Amino acid sequence: MKKLALAAFMLVMIAGGNGCMKDESCKEKTVESEESSMQNYATLNGMTTVKHSSGLYYEVINPGSGGYPLLTSTVKAKYVGKLLDGTIFDQTTTNPVTFQLATTIPGWQLGVPLIQKGGIIKLIIPSTLAYGCTGYNTIPPYSILYFQVELVDIL
Repeated sequence: MKKLALAAFMLVMIAGGNGCMKDESCKEKTVESEESSMQNYATLNGMTTVKHSSGLYYEVINPGSGGYPLLTSTVKAKYVGKLLDGTIFDQTTTNPVTFQLATTIPGWQLGVPLIQKGGIIKLIIPSTLAYGCTGYNTIPPYSILYFQVELVDIL
């Protein structure tokens, strides 16, 4: 019985992947290879950005006041997310949404803590800090993402 269970477990691990085995066909782009596209987008959209050490570009529109969120914080935010061609893939501009910052893409985890409650930030996120070579829903693989985020509250 133990041998059968072990064989079934191994089959599932090999067939389904275990999170440690990477798909060799999925090669992440380097931040450097996307840098000119991010700089171009910022220039074309009149943004005065700062480059974060991660490769993320950002512009603080309003720093807000009060505390800064932590990765472990639950936050309430309004945002619009776009591809660099202007296609909106997600937005919550009227009613804010509540979520744990730790559950978001790495670009948000790095960018949102740069503002305080009530702050507004624009983020240009390289694909490696977003959905990488896999994409997500309507977001194609290797997409550089733009977000404008208003940090409504830190709960």
